[in-house]
Amino acid sequence: MTTEEDNRPARRRVTLTGISSRAWEHPADRGALSALRELRGFDDVVKTFFGMWNERGFRLMFLAGSIRVDHRQYPRVYQLFAEAGSTLDVAELPELYVTQDPRINGQAIGLDRPFIVITTGAVDRLDDDELRALLGHEIGHVRSGHAVYKTIMQILTGWLANISWLPIGVMALRAIIAAMYEWWRKAELSADRAGLLAGQDPAASLRLLMKMAGGGDLSQIDTAAFLEQAAEYESGGDLRDSIHKIGLTAWSSHPVPVARAAELRKWIDSGEYAAILGGDYPRRDSDGEASVSEDVKAAAKAYREDFDNSQDPLVGLVRRLGGGAADLAGTAAGKAYGWASEAARRGRRDNSGEGTPDA
Repeated sequence: MTTEEDNRPARRRVTLTGISSRAWEHPADRGALSALRELRGFDDVVKTFFGMWNERGFRLMFLAGSIRVDHRQYPRVYQLFAEAGSTLDVAELPELYVTQDPRINGQAIGLDRPFIVITTGAVDRLDDDELRALLGHEIGHVRSGHAVYKTIMQILTGWLANISWLPIGVMALRAIIAAMYEWWRKAELSADRAGLLAGQDPAASLRLLMKMAGGGDLSQIDTAAFLEQAAEYESGGDLRDSIHKIGLTAWSSHPVPVARAAELRKWIDSGEYAAILGGDYPRRDSDGEASVSEDVKAAAKAYREDFDNSQDPLVGLVRRLGGGAADLAGTAAGKAYGWASEAARRGRRDNSGEGTPDA
């Protein structure tokens, strides 16, 4: 039986030769990663911490209870995975597993050999273009180095549950976890961009988010109406709604689907997506020349712009207060930049002229 999708002409995708993950990383995500990598010995700390829960344990869990994708098992998924990797110029694809779960989802796990897991819900309910975007999203996580930090996040969350009886430990961990959740939400925006670059089909990337929000029957939903929801979520209501939104996101690893759709649309409209397809993007061979100071300044600028342009009632109230209160975002960003710059100076000094560690 021939379907409408079978008759659809193949979309020509531009191979993004030598593309660096910096091309798709959200400024706040890139700034956080750069600042952490700049700290002397941070990689050793991460590896020591991760050793408390062996990566092999995670991999064996999926090897034992899921399907490893290759040309024999889920060949359709394997083909789309190879296409997404080829477009993002990935020389060696990570392992890919399909696990039993009716929800549309995916994740990247691991440190030394990160691997990707997607659900049967994604395989069954996404068309080829949508699934390619999801696979590109997860490849983006791996290429940006998100997998290790997300795995640590999962471990910390488990620890929090185990030591809930110890107030001091809970408070310390909650502070760390809250900060990691904020970074993780920005990392998801980066990966959404990677997914778009892998599939190079904006409509499919938006459909993916719509299906994640409300199921797989696209005949019952509309892209324009979905983006209208995003605008209403951002600006509608009063201070009570602002408080509820804080509660919705503060302890969530992912931005809400309508916000992700709006952010992706904003990135497309900014012209950055088209510029990358036109060949204007940072290359991997120049990663060593990247400046942590510039990355953190870009993160500060992004937060300040979000603060200045936000239609949220609570943020609007803070802006109207004037004086120091209205400059909260800029002050916080400036302190973050100062901290990262000082960390970089200490790292270079301690390395006795060896330069900064390789990011």
